[in-house]
Amino acid sequence: MNKLFFRILVVLMSLSLIGIILVQVYWFDKSFENNEEQFKFHVKQVLGNVANKLQKYEAYTFYEKYNHVKDSIGKAPEKSDFLEFGYFQRDSRTNETIVYSNSIISEDYGISPSFFDKKLDSLKGIKNFSANRKTEVYSDGVDNSSIKQNSSPDVKIEKTGSLDLLNNYQFEMFFRDIAAMRPIQERISNEMLQKMLSEELKEYGVKTPFEFNVYSNGLATKVKSENFKYDKASTYSIPIFIDNDGNNKYQLLITFPQKKKFLFSELIAICVLSIIFTLIIIIAYSSALSQLIKQRQISEIKTDFINNMTHEFKTPIATINLALDAIKNPKVIEDKEKVHRYLQMIRDENKRMHAQVENVLRISKLEKKELDISKDSNDIHGIIEDAIEHVNLIIEDREGKITTHFDATRTTVLLNDVHFTNVIVNILDNAIKYSPLAPIIDVYTENVKEFVIIKIKDQGAGMSKVAQKRIFEKFYREHTGDLHNVKGHGLGLAYVKRILDDHNCQIFVESEKGKGSTFIIKVPLIN
Repeated sequence: MNKLFFRILVVLMSLSLIGIILVQVYWFDKSFENNEEQFKFHVKQVLGNVANKLQKYEAYTFYEKYNHVKDSIGKAPEKSDFLEFGYFQRDSRTNETIVYSNSIISEDYGISPSFFDKKLDSLKGIKNFSANRKTEVYSDGVDNSSIKQNSSPDVKIEKTGSLDLLNNYQFEMFFRDIAAMRPIQERISNEMLQKMLSEELKEYGVKTPFEFNVYSNGLATKVKSENFKYDKASTYSIPIFIDNDGNNKYQLLITFPQKKKFLFSELIAICVLSIIFTLIIIIAYSSALSQLIKQRQISEIKTDFINNMTHEFKTPIATINLALDAIKNPKVIEDKEKVHRYLQMIRDENKRMHAQVENVLRISKLEKKELDISKDSNDIHGIIEDAIEHVNLIIEDREGKITTHFDATRTTVLLNDVHFTNVIVNILDNAIKYSPLAPIIDVYTENVKEFVIIKIKDQGAGMSKVAQKRIFEKFYREHTGDLHNVKGHGLGLAYVKRILDDHNCQIFVESEKGKGSTFIIKVPLIN
């Protein structure tokens, strides 16, 4: 995949993911705001209903008391004409005169406001009003003066009834004046207000704890719940007990301590699902991106591996071809010594290619757990010495030196001598490869508790912190900068790690760029 295309793809995928998250956050914020507005609307409806109920309840209570007092008097009310009006009309065709009259009569039961409160003697008593409607028809064209003398009309229709509108209006004015003089705690109780608010809030689906208080001219009164605390963001108010002049002395305040929790709880289900799906998308995206990057790295590593393997095989094949061409020469074929040298060269190069193939096959079998590794009791010092013997010729050719420091006294371990020898050889071979000058290598052993510790220290090029974390990965090779003579395919240390894991051993590396490396192997002893 093209690098530019890969980067554009990653950027677009990342922007899309960020966009999805931002949309989810925006949606949640808007949903929370909508819930808050709906909550506010419901609370205002509740407060309005409670305020109306308080007013009606007080009026009903007062009316009941008024009726009780009126019935206890036991005498007829004093009636007097409050207002009388009328008109008459003459029909010239029928020679009839129609007279209509309406009288408003007040009924006074003599109930003084002092019956309700001794402080209210200055107020006038309450009265009832009724209407007497009368229609009379006179014939023979009588006039207004004749009507007054004539007491017997031809047709008379009379109706009497209560004036509910006037009565209600006068009663409301009367009881409001009386109620306004009473303290708030006598007009409403905590229990009744608590019950009203609870019922109304339940009706509107506002199921969250609340506290209330009635304020008088901006000051708190005794009509309140125990834990009321004013909070501007969570408190709502409405005027109650409005007087006859339209003024309101009292305000009912209600606050919701767990308002945000309640609003959030209504969104919790959809919010959790949204978070879960977003996390799934993030995990899937991260996994896909990780796999893409890993596949890209593997592709690059495999390309390097193929190039290295090609180079590793190219040289031996070229050497073998040259040796065969030389042997074909009539002058050389008769020289047994030269033929023998060329044949040995062909054999060595063949072994070299065979070793490369074996490394690849060993790693493959280790990964598939098909490599049968039998373990026997062995002396670790003997294994190390055998490994050193394998690389002695290379060390001598590079004019280097390997020095052993065997300080371990307990050296019997359970391992496979062939594979463990290969492990030590691989580490020594790396130390030789990555030493720009003549390789100087020190091998140490020591006992620590129930382990034998092997340290292989070189004075070569060293490696970076990043390389130290990745050197045991298959195909990984650190860039060697100007050191172009280092050949390989990144399988040696991967093989080392797999073999040591199979032996329940541990391997660590300590290195500093330009100051060499130290490989530390921790091998369990046989008890």
